[in-house]
Amino acid sequence: MSYRLYVRPVPPYLEAESAPAGQLYHWVLQDANGDTQAHGSGESRHSIEQVLAQNALEHVQLLGLVPGEDVLFCVADIPARQSRYIAQALPYAVEEQIAQDIDTVHLALGEPGPDGYRVAAIDRDRMGHWFDLFSGWTGTRLTAIFPDAALLPATEGGWSICLEPELAMLVSDRGEWLNVQPDNLEMLAQTLAIPSAEEVAAEVPVTLFVTPQALERHASVVASLKAPGRLAVREEVLEIAPLELLAHADHHHLCRPINLCQGMFSIRSGRSGILGPWKPLVAVASVWFVLQIALEVGLGLYYRQQTEQLEQQAMAIYHQAFPNDRRTHAGNVRRVIEGQLRVAGDRGPQLDFINLMKYTGQQYSQLPVPDSVVFNSVNYSRNRGELVVDLRADSYERLSGLRNGLAGQGLEAQIGSVVNESGGTRGRLTVSGG
Repeated sequence: MSYRLYVRPVPPYLEAESAPAGQLYHWVLQDANGDTQAHGSGESRHSIEQVLAQNALEHVQLLGLVPGEDVLFCVADIPARQSRYIAQALPYAVEEQIAQDIDTVHLALGEPGPDGYRVAAIDRDRMGHWFDLFSGWTGTRLTAIFPDAALLPATEGGWSICLEPELAMLVSDRGEWLNVQPDNLEMLAQTLAIPSAEEVAAEVPVTLFVTPQALERHASVVASLKAPGRLAVREEVLEIAPLELLAHADHHHLCRPINLCQGMFSIRSGRSGILGPWKPLVAVASVWFVLQIALEVGLGLYYRQQTEQLEQQAMAIYHQAFPNDRRTHAGNVRRVIEGQLRVAGDRGPQLDFINLMKYTGQQYSQLPVPDSVVFNSVNYSRNRGELVVDLRADSYERLSGLRNGLAGQGLEAQIGSVVNESGGTRGRLTVSGG
């Protein structure tokens, strides 16, 4: 029978040096049917491993839950469908949503939604700490690492809230998670109750899961959430621990969490037991291999140093010509310059009506279903150098695909005045030379 062990660290979160022995955890052990077989609160890793050993459990799937505030929810609008192209475009698609150097962030790709792909972003060093913390437990194999709030059962068209004595976890029906202090929950709820400019004011369904201790401690917060207003709150007092609720929702697919174990932190289910008798031979071969390539490694380091120097020189020359450009780096400077030269070669000092129509028509012909987009009218402003096209499509995705194609050609393309109708979507596409 396959067992699943859900483990959630308890604050304070210790540093890597002392975490294995001193870090405490909440934990839940499920069987293959999703029934809880054992659970604990505030226990050490050694105590949990003893429970598994006493019940002769091996190869238990371990699912680690990390604080939701450590992981940022993002949305990436990527028109590509092949995984290789999505992986290449992902950092550029979410770069502006992340307040740190994208090269220091670990990105995990989730399922696609109406607005684009769901993405989880976490500091790479922090992810390395959590990965090490959950790895190597006796009798287990690490299967996934999730933001804790992402495992809350979703509420269709609204939000789910789990109120604990020291923490409030939130998740929306689109999968966006959030961890806040209970005292800030009332202010956040008022923000959720404000309708956006695009939607008609209506009740927002909210499912409030609250522990008895939190209900007693934060009675005023609960009362404010249930006060008459735009929030339609349905309260459920938990008779189980919050972690059991999260484990139940994950087993029964009531949530859509993003597994952070991707890329350099992906789980490799190796079969090291088969190699046991051959380990001495493997060790000898490894030593021979290291000695054989030592000189080549040294040469490679030398060439790498030379490459970095050349890249620095190239970027110094580029910044002399474009001192205000802070987004171009050595990895994409060639692509940026080629795009600038291509657009400049086509338009001279400014793209005219013929060139703008050529690019727009070319991207229109490359749409998967060109008949799904209809040009209602075309206007051109010579003073502004802009081509304005009134469009109608069967979905906003068609308009977005046309815009992204033009942007990929180095042009400035924007969609405005979008109106969603029963028969499709109307919008205004403005194209200029950038």
